[in-house]
Order: sequence, then structure tokens, then C-alpha cells
Amino acid sequence: MPDGIIIINKPQDWTSMDVCAKLRGIFHEKRVGHAGTLDPMATGVLPVFVGQATKAVSFAEDRKKEYRARVRLGVVTDTQDIWGRVLSESPVRVTEDELRAALPRFLGEIEQIPPMYSAIKIQGQKLYDLARKGVEVARKPRRITIEALELLPQDESGDWGLRVVCSKGTYIRTLCHDIGAALGCGGAMSALMRTMAAGFTLDEAVTLADAQERGEALLRPVDSLFRQYPAYRIEYAEAERRCRCGNPIRGFNLRDGVYRVYGQDGALLALSRCEDGTLTSIKNFFGK
Repeated sequence: MPDGIIIINKPQDWTSMDVCAKLRGIFHEKRVGHAGTLDPMATGVLPVFVGQATKAVSFAEDRKKEYRARVRLGVVTDTQDIWGRVLSESPVRVTEDELRAALPRFLGEIEQIPPMYSAIKIQGQKLYDLARKGVEVARKPRRITIEALELLPQDESGDWGLRVVCSKGTYIRTLCHDIGAALGCGGAMSALMRTMAAGFTLDEAVTLADAQERGEALLRPVDSLFRQYPAYRIEYAEAERRCRCGNPIRGFNLRDGVYRVYGQDGALLALSRCEDGTLTSIKNFFGK
């Protein structure tokens, strides 16, 4: 059965679940999941996990992401992007210097109120279902982190570009809306591309057509998600047996930290943490 990670360059007008459904058909495997939802209008990096690799999805979701977005100043919509219903329009007299000066207040750990058009649930109901009925409810602000926020040039339509590096749970639509509000003219997101997720970049992404043509040849091993951690290969059969039973093992001459742990045959067994020479599993990747 196929196991691994495929980095898809999600096309516009596809939901993230549409991509997973397509890949289930390509790989003939029910266990397919993605790390980090992209809205239908967005494009870019969508890591998809197939088979045994689905055990690693949670590790990918929590990592920082990078986006290229475009913001249109002077317009406010109910969805906080240009595809929503326009609520107000204002003349834009903001200079580049004023826009650039507004960005630092959004850097670091900040609070962000999730948009009504989101999949967050309140009392069992998704916000976007309520929004479509014309109902707006109070939302609690969330703590997010924006590590980088860079102003990019305007395009031919006058929309400004933004490069954003941020934590899980950040809504780029809301960031564009909030920047516009800070400038006093309003703003809405007009384009979004994710250029990095889970450590994978746009240069590593493939199209759905590529996946259809090449199939399993495009699957990356699950340990590619953990390439930032050093590897440790078990040398003795008894230690491997203990690892496969979920028991801690001795990691001789290892510094404290997180390691990719491999069996004697080179297969990834676990992601483990070493403390005082003892490796304890964080997540096992053996077995079906």
C-alpha cells in the first residue's frame, strides 16, 4: 500500500478536501489527509499525507507557514476578501510610506479575531454556516504569531503585495482587513498563495496532473517531514524489539533532543526525545 507525503501546488477553486479526494482515487488509498486548510481561492503548498504517513499530520499542522498575499485598500467585504459582498468602499489616500509604517504593529505575538466566514465552531455550529444565514456572533480573539511581514510592490491594478511568515491559526484575510482598518480606509485580500508549509516550499510542490501521471513515484518518505532532526540508527536487535514494543531505549553518546529513530534495516521507527541518554518515543511509525 502507498505510504508517504506528496506536496501539491493546490489549484484555485479547489478545496483542500477536493485535493484529498482526487488523491484517494489516484493512490487507491482511503487514508489521505492534508496539513493546513487552504481556502478555495488560494493556491500553493498543500502537504498531503497518504497511508501510514497520516500519523504525522499533526506534526505538520503546528509548524509555521509562509504566504504571498495581495491586499486591496479602500474596500471592506463580509468575507474579508474581494470575493465577498462589499460592505463599504472608500477613497484611498494612503502613501507607500504610511502603509509600510503600519505593518510593524502586526508583528510578533498578537491577537486576531477570526472571521465569520471560517470553519471555527461555536456551540457546535460552523461560523460560515451562521454567516451564510446572515447571523454574526461574538468571537474570542486568538493569540497568533507573525514572524515576518514584508511589503511587496503594487501590481498593475494597484493592489499591494505582502509576504507573511506566521503561526498556525493565522487568517491572512483578517490580516489584510485589519491593516486596512488601521489605515482608516479598509482593506480586503485579493490573492493568496502559500509558499511554505511544514518546511516544504513551492519549489518542491507538484500539480495534480503530475500526481495523476507519476503516482507513487512522487511520494516522499514520512521522515522528510522531520529532516530538521538528526538521525539515530538502532544497532542491536534487542533494542529494536524494545522500541517496537513502545519501550524507551538507550541512545549511547546522544545529546538531549529530538531524533529520527531507524531500525537495523533503515526503516523509520519513531520520532523520539532523548533525555540523559534515554530515547522515549514521541510518535511511532511502524505497523499498519
